Amino acid sequence: MLVVEAFRAAFGADPRTVWHAPGRVNLIGEHTDYNDGFVLPFAVPWGVTAAVTPRGDHTIRLLSLQSDGEPITIERHEDARGWTRYVVGVLAVLADRLGEPVPGADIAIDGDVPQGAGLSSSAALEVAVAGALNDLHGLGMTPMELALLSQRAENDFVGMPCGIMDQAASALGQEGHALFLDCRSLGSRTIPLDLASHGLRILIIDTGVHHEHAGGEYAKRRAECESAARKLGVEALRDVTDLAGALERLQGDERKRTMHVVTENHRVEALVGLLRAGAVTEIGALLNASHLSLRDQYEVSSPELDVAVEAAVRGGARGARMTGGGFGGSAIALVAEDRLDSVQESVAAAYAERGWHAPRFLPAVPSPGASRRA
Repeated sequence: MLVVEAFRAAFGADPRTVWHAPGRVNLIGEHTDYNDGFVLPFAVPWGVTAAVTPRGDHTIRLLSLQSDGEPITIERHEDARGWTRYVVGVLAVLADRLGEPVPGADIAIDGDVPQGAGLSSSAALEVAVAGALNDLHGLGMTPMELALLSQRAENDFVGMPCGIMDQAASALGQEGHALFLDCRSLGSRTIPLDLASHGLRILIIDTGVHHEHAGGEYAKRRAECESAARKLGVEALRDVTDLAGALERLQGDERKRTMHVVTENHRVEALVGLLRAGAVTEIGALLNASHLSLRDQYEVSSPELDVAVEAAVRGGARGARMTGGGFGGSAIALVAEDRLDSVQESVAAAYAERGWHAPRFLPAVPSPGASRRA
């Protein structure tokens, strides 16, 4: 294992444990998680592997195979910068959870989640490190507890106000299944996603446009939702039952955000119902409706995402939508196997016409969640 070899070369010994956690794709349910709503993600084949050994002091030494140079040494949590914040944040939050200092660690990281594609490489990194620390210190945390610890690291330490979806998908994913998650109760159940038996694929279309949520737009959307909920007298937009009445009481962006969140929750439940009924071929219209709502009501799409979705459908996809937080990243398309070439050709041609770099196409296969590898 390459990460073990790198760990040995950098730190002079084998790691005590090695954990892997995957990224995720969200089938439907976008920007609903921090509104206490419903989501339906699944884990993808790519992820992050963390090789870890605890230290006898509180120093943290970090090595990434995706970065050049020597290991980064961090003496104080607040000195973490860039990608190291996600790792150090997990240790900091764990110390706060336990109410006592946590020993430092030597950590080597290897990852193959496509960067900037909206597939949650940050959540995979957090969950992999959290799983390794849980293992090393015998803490007995459940997969959902690992997800919550990782989410808090991103919220409180990194400063990204994400919901629980990404970390939960990484920690709880199961091969061949999507994860239906109630983001308020944290109740979940796996939903079979047997695409192959229906002659279908989920195709990821990586636009190559990097997204950066912590820059402000993501936080702005969350604040708008929270403000709308206060005006409507509900705990979260998930609790809106009279949408027409709610929209009469709101204006501008808060009205549009509420429209998206409430209808998106309905779309998640409808899609789960179709999957449970075995009507996999019928979910495309819900994907299309989700994208239109994200584009027009939540305003988190981008020209590259819109062109990818429109060209995919024109090329024969049964449905398509942007996935992830938006402002770039990836779209997904539900495609019959015999139309894969035509869909890819249609999207590539649409990009070429506009002088854009060619997108990357990746098959999205529902994959296992986080686990120990060594």
